[in-house]
Amino acid sequence: MDTAESYRKTCLQRQTELRRIMMSPNQFDQALSLFLSQHAMLHSKKMAQTEPWSFEDEILNDMPEEQVRRIPHRDCHSVAWLIWHITRCEDITMNLLVAGTPQILLQQGWLNLTRSPVCDTGNAMDDEALAYFSNTIDITALRAYRLAVGRRTRDIVNQLQPAELKHKVETSRITRVMKEGAVVEAARGIADYWSKRNVAGLLLMPATRHNLIHLGEALQLKRSYS
Repeated sequence: MDTAESYRKTCLQRQTELRRIMMSPNQFDQALSLFLSQHAMLHSKKMAQTEPWSFEDEILNDMPEEQVRRIPHRDCHSVAWLIWHITRCEDITMNLLVAGTPQILLQQGWLNLTRSPVCDTGNAMDDEALAYFSNTIDITALRAYRLAVGRRTRDIVNQLQPAELKHKVETSRITRVMKEGAVVEAARGIADYWSKRNVAGLLLMPATRHNLIHLGEALQLKRSYS
């Protein structure tokens, strides 16, 4: 088993454990610690510098830009789109829904810096829009945006109190997600899904499990190109 596959399996096992202890009233500190460790492994090492391996770095650090932008066949995503999608979902849920604060994308000007043609999660893109996005996005700026989002998530999580894990998402915050175009109407099901989660649920999905799933998809794409 190669190093990447070994660590990926470790991440899967830790995700199962995180889900088990997240809502335990007596294990808040352990859940917080495990979340931060898991979250760090799903971002670049630059983000937290606490873990021996990074899933993001494993995929992107030596991947040619042409491959990052490539869409291998119809009904498939590019690695660039996958990184944008997981980063936007984390930014939206952690900031707008958990903390009630502005999106990093807009607050720090990342929409212009990344040259992204869209500000939403990308779920409703057709083939033409996906191709245009994949060819247009600034990959270096995209990774820097993801770095900023990850660090902000950790700031938010470190300020949480045990009782807040059970708080449901406020309806007004879901309304804000739609009003700001973070989720387009054609993909409203995502916002509906988030509206049924509490804070603990959002820490599990999308802040960790969602990242893990799509990084696994990106790794498979990378391997298919070699």
